[in-house]
Amino acid sequence: MTRFARLLLLLSLASNLEAKDADIIIKNARIIDGAGNPWYRGEIAIRDKRIAEIGNLSPGTTAPIVIDAAERYVTPGFIDVHTHCEGDFAKNPEAESFVRMGVTTVVTGNCGSSYADLAKAFTSHTQLGIGINMASLVGQGTVRREVMGNRNRDPVTTEIEAMKEIVAQAMRDGAVGMSTGLIYTPGTYTKTYELVALAGEVAKYGGLYATHMRSEGGEIEKAINEALEIGRTNHMPVEISHFKITSPKRFGLSTMTLQMVEEARKAGQDVTVDQYVYTASSTGINTMLPDWAVEGTTTDVQNRVKDPQQRAKIVESIIKSRRDEGGRPSLAYAFVSNFKADKSINGMNIVEIAKKWRNSDTWEAQAETVADIVTSGGASMVFHSMDEGDVRNIAAYPWTMFASDSGIREMGQGVPHPRGYGNNARVLARYVRDTGLLRLEDAIRKMSSLPAQRFRFFDRGVLRPGAAADLVVFDLAKVQDDSTFEKPHAFSRGFDYVMVNGDLVIDDGKLTGKRPGQILHGPGWTGANTASSTAVDHGAKGVVPSKANERTGTKSGRKRVSTTRGTGDGGRGSGGDRVGADRRDGRQPRRSPDAAKGPYPTWDAPEENRYLRPF
Repeated sequence: MTRFARLLLLLSLASNLEAKDADIIIKNARIIDGAGNPWYRGEIAIRDKRIAEIGNLSPGTTAPIVIDAAERYVTPGFIDVHTHCEGDFAKNPEAESFVRMGVTTVVTGNCGSSYADLAKAFTSHTQLGIGINMASLVGQGTVRREVMGNRNRDPVTTEIEAMKEIVAQAMRDGAVGMSTGLIYTPGTYTKTYELVALAGEVAKYGGLYATHMRSEGGEIEKAINEALEIGRTNHMPVEISHFKITSPKRFGLSTMTLQMVEEARKAGQDVTVDQYVYTASSTGINTMLPDWAVEGTTTDVQNRVKDPQQRAKIVESIIKSRRDEGGRPSLAYAFVSNFKADKSINGMNIVEIAKKWRNSDTWEAQAETVADIVTSGGASMVFHSMDEGDVRNIAAYPWTMFASDSGIREMGQGVPHPRGYGNNARVLARYVRDTGLLRLEDAIRKMSSLPAQRFRFFDRGVLRPGAAADLVVFDLAKVQDDSTFEKPHAFSRGFDYVMVNGDLVIDDGKLTGKRPGQILHGPGWTGANTASSTAVDHGAKGVVPSKANERTGTKSGRKRVSTTRGTGDGGRGSGGDRVGADRRDGRQPRRSPDAAKGPYPTWDAPEENRYLRPF
């Protein structure tokens, strides 16, 4: 062997010694980093649950699992900041409806409803093993109900202090902030000063205020101003949930409501919004009743609706609020998604049910039908109450995050809103690929780095060395939300690989059954509930961990060696599809400049982002 050949051999051996093995390599990828930058070609190495290298890998880097992206996009895992997953992981720990549309992290506890004991819930989820990461807000409605029940009255001083202590404890247990559901009981009974007091406890721990506002239609300006006031008073971030316009008389108003948000930001207030990209909402049928009718327990509400005199007032109120004030020609926009007492009406609207039950479609018959459903146990509803122009306008706003407002779907159960199966896929298929409303990189930003920054998940949402290995590999041409209002039970397509903390939960289009999800704690977490601080390495559902088996030659171009490793209150049920003390360590709230108060002008938005029509 010549001296030159020996030198080459020594250099090659040295290079191999310096190269560190990875757990997974993704090659031939179009990488979108999540920060809004343009995609670029490169490779990604995953090691010890994190991104080890990205771009051009070190020479000689190897891995037992190599995924050929074959020009598909690789992005950060999607973060859904508005979900209602309480109780869902126990039944569906792999969270298939979420991972099938690229979601790797959820924030639950929205719309004022959360686990009452977050420390206990976090520990339980960790011991069970969950397929995706989870964080939680503390629900103001849950807190108030624990102290005061479902009652329509102001709290006394001792009750305020008790609620403040519960909120403070929730922040120490790891909540990322506090949510309100101000169209639900008991949130609807809560005055602004009470919300300011509780939000003040959240601010001490660096959390945010997330709100389902009191109005998303006729009085939306007042509702936005209230949300801004609560944040401004406490010098804390504000997240306005499922931003939308729900009154036909006010369609097109999103131009003005977005301007309110923008003007607040210009004045120094930290406020953002989230949205699901559909023209229908979903919640319980009790939201159609007047506030006074939904106080107390389920039995209280049903007895009130059964009483002839009170029922007459309720029927009158439904007609007034929906027809006279809301501008609805009928209740045909309101569809039953899940009525346990009579599943034959699931998927029917109130007009159709009124004809079936009462042989009439008058407004009185429709309102009486609503009352009949309430007295028979209530129902989950889908309300086709929005306009596509407003949806597009809000989606195009730079500080809008995309969120499903859903729990984990159970295949075949009821006729739910399709957003729980398809929200993220719909963003990519409809608003990026098909209509061009959004640039791909910006849509990814709204589903990754923006929510990560908003909720302080600083090691997620962006593809960079050292970040948690939550990734999605998808073919934009094949991404599709197959779930529809008529046939909602269908998973999204096109997401070929989904990785959570370095483990594949979707592998070449197949659910692996792995549960690598972790609890993501808020900034006030003291670490007391240590059992929830680290995820347990759970094996695939029904599979005993085994020795590595070699698998080669899949149709996707992979070659790999792999190892297979689980209340009695009535009122309006809060949230989507579902019916303290000072900080002990003396830490002070984060401060930001005071924001100026309104009034707010109409937004003179760029022409391409405007949706203007008479209203």
